[in-house]
Amino acid sequence: MIADISRGSGISEDAARQRIMDMLGGIPMGRTGRPEEVAELVAFLASDRGAFISGADYILDGGTMPTT
Repeated sequence: MIADISRGSGISEDAARQRIMDMLGGIPMGRTGRPEEVAELVAFLASDRGAFISGADYILDGGTMPTT
């Protein structure tokens, strides 16, 4: 998505990333997530250690969505 915004708007990828952050109202962690962070959760859930987990939602958004 960042590359698409960059190409479509003629701006750098850093500027496109900042545009997304601005649209979201910022990310409390101060950065976007890395693919390997999602992959680590997937690997855990697919492993024997995650075998008893069912019906759970995991939000990997750096705190963007408020939770209670």
